Amino acid sequence: MLALSSRGEVAANSCFRYRTDVGDSDMRTNTSAKRVALYARVSTIAHGQDPETQLEPLRELVERRSWKNVGEFVDVGVSGGDRCRPELDRLLSLVRKGRIDVVLVWRFDRFARSTRHLLDALEEFRSHDTDFVSLCEAVDTSTPAGQMVYTMIAAVTQFERELIRERVKAGLQRVKSKGIKLGRPTKEYDLDGALKLLAEGYSQRQVARMTNIPRGTLQKRLKELEDAGGHKTPPPKNPQTGP
Repeated sequence: MLALSSRGEVAANSCFRYRTDVGDSDMRTNTSAKRVALYARVSTIAHGQDPETQLEPLRELVERRSWKNVGEFVDVGVSGGDRCRPELDRLLSLVRKGRIDVVLVWRFDRFARSTRHLLDALEEFRSHDTDFVSLCEAVDTSTPAGQMVYTMIAAVTQFERELIRERVKAGLQRVKSKGIKLGRPTKEYDLDGALKLLAEGYSQRQVARMTNIPRGTLQKRLKELEDAGGHKTPPPKNPQTGP
């Protein structure tokens, strides 16, 4: 069965199921019942794929736990590898607004196809005090055992950051050991010509304009020469009128 959009229209690539008995005011009301959003996804409506296969057991779980089903978000004809999905984006928007207490999915791969995507999403849920429940994998972060998932996510995320940092540092050290200069290549300017003009009494502003050397670059190069003991910028004497 192809699900309907919020206006009752068949959506070609996605749909949004919304309970007509629950309005926006209910989503903002603080009640003892947790506000739950159901998410389902099917890659195609062919080959017997029906989001109801995922949604029916999720509704049963909501009923058993006396939760409040505030919305059912269904992406149809959307690949799990796509991070940007119409109904997933709408669901995440409500999470960020603090209107969802629990996100409920049938299985991990219906929600995310990559570990990175899953970790990022769970980290965002945690930052907004939203729990995540995956029925088939029996992962429920609303329980004490499920809280371990968030702890593991934080540890894995930190470990991954450290690995990336170490790989970058090792790569930079290897490049430097080969004598390769990092950063943008230094642009060559006619510094000798600039020095001659300065010696003739032109100001740095005039020399920069005449040689097309940015004034800040000219000042920097002159300071480098002076620090190296190779040049000392003479004070302008009888400055000539530049072009």
